[in-house]
Amino acid sequence: MKRKGLYFVIALALGGVGAAHAQDTASAATPTYDGRWYIAPTVGGYYNDTDRNTNSRQVYYGLGVGKFIAPNTSIDLFIDRTKRDIDSKIGGGNWSNNNYGVTARYYFGAWDAWRPYLLAGVMGSYHHSRFDKAWSPAAELGVGISKTITDSSDIRAEAGYRYDWDDKTQPEKNGYGDWFLGFSVVSRFGAPPSAPATVAPPPPAPDCSKLDSDGDGVNDCDDKCPGTPAGTIVGPDGCPQKVVIDLRGVNFKFDYPKKGHVKAGEIGKALAAPTADSIAILDQAVDTLGRYPNVKVTVAGYTDSVGKDDYNQSLSERRAQIVFDYLTSHGIDASRLQGPIGHGKSDPIDSNDTDAGRARNRRTELQVQQ
Repeated sequence: MKRKGLYFVIALALGGVGAAHAQDTASAATPTYDGRWYIAPTVGGYYNDTDRNTNSRQVYYGLGVGKFIAPNTSIDLFIDRTKRDIDSKIGGGNWSNNNYGVTARYYFGAWDAWRPYLLAGVMGSYHHSRFDKAWSPAAELGVGISKTITDSSDIRAEAGYRYDWDDKTQPEKNGYGDWFLGFSVVSRFGAPPSAPATVAPPPPAPDCSKLDSDGDGVNDCDDKCPGTPAGTIVGPDGCPQKVVIDLRGVNFKFDYPKKGHVKAGEIGKALAAPTADSIAILDQAVDTLGRYPNVKVTVAGYTDSVGKDDYNQSLSERRAQIVFDYLTSHGIDASRLQGPIGHGKSDPIDSNDTDAGRARNRRTELQVQQ
C-alpha cells in the first residue's frame, strides 16, 4: 500500500478545518466542560499495507490516558501493540510493534449528543522481527464518533490511516501505511464537576426620574446637588437657591400708616398711589410664599430721613405690621414670619435728598431666612 492513502486522509482532515472553524463561530462553545482525567482501553483491527509482506488483518489493543483541555478538544497519551505473521514467501516468523504517542481529537456538537470528531497523532514505533529491532516515527489521521453514556464514561469508535516510516524491517522499503478501526471505553476519574451556579441577572436600575432621594422636589436625574438638607430652597437643578421676594414698588405715603391703623383692611389708605400696583406686588409675594412652604421671612419696615428718629422707628414698625397683617390675612401662617421689625431711617436704598428717593425709602422688605 502506497503513501497515497496517507495523502488522501490528510486532504480529508484539512478539508474539515473549515467546518471546525465554522462550528466554533456559529455556536458558542459551552463555557464549561468536564476536564477530569480519564483512561481509555482500546481494541481494534488493522488492514495492513501489502508491502509489509504480513497477513493482511490482525487485532491491536492499547490504553490511553487523557483529558479535555477545551470544550471541544482532548489530548491522549497512548500505547498500543500489535503482532503480525510474516508471509512464508520471505521466510515466515513473527513481526510485532509497540507504539507510544499522543493524539489530539477535535469534537463537534454538544456533550450529550453523538459527537463526530477528527483526530491526529504522532508516535514512536518500536519494531521487533527476526530481521531487526528498531524505532521509527509514525503519524496518524482519522475520524470518529463519541457518545456520553454516563456522567463519567463515554464510548468512541474511530477509523483512520497510520503511516510508519519503518525503513529497517525491510531495507528496500522506506515505510508503510495501514488502515485501522478501533473501539474505546472512556472512564473519567473522580466526581463529576458541579453544575455552574446560576447567576441571577442584576435588578434593573431604578428610574432616577421617579426618585427624589433628598426630598427637595427635584428628581434624581436632574438633581445636580444631591443630599441637600431638608427645607433648603433649591432651584430647578436641585442646588440651593436664594429666594428673593421683591417688594420694591410697595411704597407708603408720607407719615402713613397712622397709629392704630395697621390692619390689612386699611392698607389701601397707607399706600402711595397707584395703590393697585402695590397691592399686586403684595399678592405676588403671597403667591411666592405659598409655592415655597418651607420659606420663612422677616417682615421689616423703613422710613425716609424726615422727622425724629423715635418717630421714624415707630412709623417703620407700623409699616412692617400692616404688611405682616396683610400676609397672615391671605393665608400665610404667622409662624413663618419673623417680626414685624422696624428699622427707622436706617439702610436707605436711595438718596433722601430728593422726593423720589425718599418715596422709595418709605418701604417694607421680606427678608428670606436661609
